[in-house]
Amino acid sequence: MTAKAFQPENHLSDTDSRWFAVYTKFRSEKDVVKRLARKGIEAYTPINQVVRQYKRKRKVVDLPLINSYVFVKITKDQYIKVLETEYVHKFISFSKNLISIPEEEITLLKRICQEISEIETENVPYQDGKPVEIISGNLTGIQGKLIADLGKNFLVELEYIGIGLRLEVYPKYLKPLPGVEVRETRKQAPALRKKYWG
Repeated sequence: MTAKAFQPENHLSDTDSRWFAVYTKFRSEKDVVKRLARKGIEAYTPINQVVRQYKRKRKVVDLPLINSYVFVKITKDQYIKVLETEYVHKFISFSKNLISIPEEEITLLKRICQEISEIETENVPYQDGKPVEIISGNLTGIQGKLIADLGKNFLVELEYIGIGLRLEVYPKYLKPLPGVEVRETRKQAPALRKKYWG
């Protein structure tokens, strides 16, 4: 009896547009979004507003939150069009599986980037925390973990994208979630596992 050949998982659909991540040339994320838009392909790269202090003035600059990442919403027949786009290197896969990203995670990422600035793009060690929910402001309803550190005290995990975002939220705007256990993040590619931006 022969062993069954390994078949990688592939979430591309002939009819349903789904979100996937692509890896791009460094500092070409916004250009790739524009090039894909000209092809009629929906694309998104999360932008982080950062204040830079120069000798005589302060300036707000828009930088990609996740370097070299662009998210595309495509059907199967658009796959090659994305790969043929200048500065796109490859699709991000997990153990050779081409996994789609739920719409909810992209929506959550957009909400956070619209409301929060100064999310520093640095890796920080994974930390456990109590589950909490934001109960005031434009981010009401978002759930995450309370981090013991001062400053950026709220961690939102984007499980399928493979990142976490550390935000500063006033404690009075947070409500504990009783009876909710902290889940382990699903297994991710080694390069992404337990790395958090913020």
